[in-house]
Amino acid sequence: MSLDRLQKIIAGAGLCSRREAEAWIEEGRVFVNGRLAILGQKASLEADSIRVDGKVLRPEGTGSPRRYILLNKPKGYVSTTNDPQGRPTVLDLVAPGLRKGLKPVGRLDTASEGLILLTDDGDFAQKVAHPSHGVGKTYRVKIWGEPPEKSVERLRRGILIEGRRTARAEIERHHSTARRGEEGNTWYTVVLHEGRSRQIRRMFEAIGHPVSKLKRVAIGSLRDEKLPAGGYRKLTEGEIVRLTSPPKAPRGTDSPRREPRAAFPRSHSPGPAGPRGSGRDAPNRRDAKPGTRPPRPSRPDERRPAGKRR
Repeated sequence: MSLDRLQKIIAGAGLCSRREAEAWIEEGRVFVNGRLAILGQKASLEADSIRVDGKVLRPEGTGSPRRYILLNKPKGYVSTTNDPQGRPTVLDLVAPGLRKGLKPVGRLDTASEGLILLTDDGDFAQKVAHPSHGVGKTYRVKIWGEPPEKSVERLRRGILIEGRRTARAEIERHHSTARRGEEGNTWYTVVLHEGRSRQIRRMFEAIGHPVSKLKRVAIGSLRDEKLPAGGYRKLTEGEIVRLTSPPKAPRGTDSPRREPRAAFPRSHSPGPAGPRGSGRDAPNRRDAKPGTRPPRPSRPDERRPAGKRR
């Protein structure tokens, strides 16, 4: 019998993400064998009675086939399962027979469009959405005007948003319709390895160039330029494997640089400059016998007093 953390069991049942499951446990919505669950508690779905909001999790639920759907979200749709304001959600684009248990992986704001994943597999959602797994999301971004390169470099390094610095981002300029003294637009490709709320829009707003269009074109290696707006399809087995086995480090990670080795040891202090910049006490290598080492250059404090020279 294997024991797992409660948040993993709940997420694995397709009810929510692990982060949401942790919140449910802290809110007192989860019971194990009739007792209030605590965060960090472990249990077994086969041996323990686990209730969420009064409903028992069934072992057979975890063995049912999982669903992994790629959706091309149009503008105007909310990336949630329901909306208090009555706006259409991404689930409204999916056939009713496929909707049960599906939840969006990450978010795209209402004004943005592009690829978003829907699944009932909480572990899969965690691996794709969490920054620690390094699955980059690629966006095509159009902004007003053309910012100077030094401002864009600030965004690449990371800026403070609500007191927290953004992670390093990959930003590549494509083309601009802006001209000197005239308004225009500039297009960029942006790759993020984290998913904070409206992050790209807030980044470019911080340097005075608001985003006018934003489209997610890739999730990790997953792309589909033929998928129409509002269309969806199931992921292949290969696509699922590639998304859950991301590279260990995000692209663009800087490797530490080695300091160049000094030409002389730091303890060496050459004597006064002679011809061609050589030290006065530097040995003449041409006078050294074959197979022997030239004598070590003397240091100023090692020279003999003037009256004792031989």
